[in-house]
Amino acid sequence: MPGAGTDKTKRWIEQPAPVVVLVETQLGDNIGAAARAMANFGLARLRLVKPKQGWPNERAVVMAAGADRILNDAVVYETLADAVADCTFVLALTARNHDQAKPVVSAEEAAIEMGPRVAAGETVALVFGRERNGLEAEEVGMADRIVTLPVNPAFASLNLAQAVVIVAYEWFKRTGAGSTRAEPSRRSPPAAKQQIEAFFTDVERELEKVEFFRPPEKRGVMQINLRNIFHRLEATKQDMRTLHGVIMALVNGSKGPARGGVLDPSQAQGLREMIAEEGAGRARAARTPVRGLARLLRRNPTEAERSLWRAMTGDRRFASLGFKWQVPVGPHIADFVSFPLKCMIDLVPATEAEPAQKARAARRTWMTAHNYRIVEVRAANVEANVKAVLDALAEKVAP
Repeated sequence: MPGAGTDKTKRWIEQPAPVVVLVETQLGDNIGAAARAMANFGLARLRLVKPKQGWPNERAVVMAAGADRILNDAVVYETLADAVADCTFVLALTARNHDQAKPVVSAEEAAIEMGPRVAAGETVALVFGRERNGLEAEEVGMADRIVTLPVNPAFASLNLAQAVVIVAYEWFKRTGAGSTRAEPSRRSPPAAKQQIEAFFTDVERELEKVEFFRPPEKRGVMQINLRNIFHRLEATKQDMRTLHGVIMALVNGSKGPARGGVLDPSQAQGLREMIAEEGAGRARAARTPVRGLARLLRRNPTEAERSLWRAMTGDRRFASLGFKWQVPVGPHIADFVSFPLKCMIDLVPATEAEPAQKARAARRTWMTAHNYRIVEVRAANVEANVKAVLDALAEKVAP
């Protein structure tokens, strides 16, 4: 005899529906309860991002109360980015908007927006966060919409399965009534998150070369804001190919790699020698402003400078040491300097013209007189084995 509300003699409804993604769920019970809510309202695809109690989970099976097929077909992912890589439209369920400039919709509005997309064959995802603290800002940044539910502000905390059941109900209410119609066909299908992520990777790499993400402590916020701009476009595959082509054209130029105006290594070294020679014959008052010169040198690094700086910024040992690249220190410009440590890294090229040698000697004398430690690094060593140079530096500059 069938249990209350469960009748296995009836056909299980199978129709196109959104994917439910649960991020780092702490309790298996909540996964099972969410699966039960999904089964109630015709949602069948469940994706799990690093469930805290591991998977499969016995408590999830108990709480699913017969929705075993959803648990059996659930797919586990290491990151949210992996879980939504094939999705073209992502909605994040959160009570906070994380100060992100993207549309905030109700569960009803979310169902209305999802319907035509799912009917047209798109993969749409509903993302739910952790029981205790929900979704992080970076995770919300991957979404196209934020979904919030009207609740008592004095007690706004919803159980995970409760949140799932409300959104699932709004979805099923519309699809069950047969009111969802396919969206008119587009010239190009929507871009999957995987394609958009690849685009972001290229853009951020090129922006890194021209030091766009400054100051370093604002890098994360700047990246999220940048991604939100493109997520709001709801771009198609062709849109992303076009945008990628635009970026590459700006980077490479029509006459070879431009790298945002960065010279090649030999030209960059020639620029430094020219600046040193020019500065040696001028009075102090007639020289180029030091800050403007620092920006020019940062924009035109040698290959050794670029390699060493990239390695330092990617190494945790240097994260808290406060090193900066090509910045004014008094009347001079240091290759790499940490003001908190009062330490300068002097990058010496394999060959150097006499004016450049004199400028380097004057800089060292001034820095020593002002109590800065000087650590010399040979450019040839950086080009040969930057990891070995970094290991040696970590020991020498450590406070």
